Amino acid sequence: MPTDVIDYEILGDDLQAVVITLDPQEAVVAEAGAMMYLEDDIEMATSLSMTDDQGGIMGKLFKAGKRMVTGESFFITFFANEGSQRRSVGFAAPYPGHVIPVELANHDGRIICQKDAFLCGARGIDVDIAFQKRLGVGFFGGEGFILQRISSPEGDGLVFMHAGGSVLKRDLNHGESLRVDTGCLVAFQDSVQYDIQWVKGIKNKLFGGEGLFYAHLRGPGTVWLQTLPFSRLADRVYAAAPQGGGKDKGEGSILGGVFDMIGGD
Repeated sequence: MPTDVIDYEILGDDLQAVVITLDPQEAVVAEAGAMMYLEDDIEMATSLSMTDDQGGIMGKLFKAGKRMVTGESFFITFFANEGSQRRSVGFAAPYPGHVIPVELANHDGRIICQKDAFLCGARGIDVDIAFQKRLGVGFFGGEGFILQRISSPEGDGLVFMHAGGSVLKRDLNHGESLRVDTGCLVAFQDSVQYDIQWVKGIKNKLFGGEGLFYAHLRGPGTVWLQTLPFSRLADRVYAAAPQGGGKDKGEGSILGGVFDMIGGD
């Protein structure tokens, strides 16, 4: 079916949300748990599949199972405007960062993204696992171990991704390459060649603090990067917490005392 044409507005600075305005009978799809609010006449429904394919229940179950492999929900949620007036639905980013709007028609109808980057998109798009052919990509990708392909049978459609921190967009020329921390890679155009490479030098591996691998990208195509991967943010929070060996930053404060009582200190 044709991809719906939707209007949107991105709100906020560092904790962004996207508000999508739907004409009557238009719909948007989203990962479970992304919704912030619904206006009147917006009806919610869950499905095993993003598209009205003819694969039958087994085909839909197989697609849903592949989504679970990526860490996403087994179900996809649809939000449709069943009224006679334009109505809005809001979706919130899961952690500090920015919402990235991408029109698939501007990128040959397909982009590849990290497994947790997809937030929502126009009805008619499809999200599937992007299997990698190279052994290095499959076994040594770190955060990039599982990638998703966002596409549309019609070659168009508006997609919204979430990136931690700030967003850097790079347009690589033919043959131009870029080496990226695997966690900082949000998405790239399907025309970009992607591989995982070892960090050179034993001292760099042991003491560089940047991990053993990085993503090697070669153009042509567009690449989106994030300054704050969620894994890096979680590691810093855990390291600063008392149970992670960090110092209790709440000493002498009201909140510090409350947390100490909860923790039994």
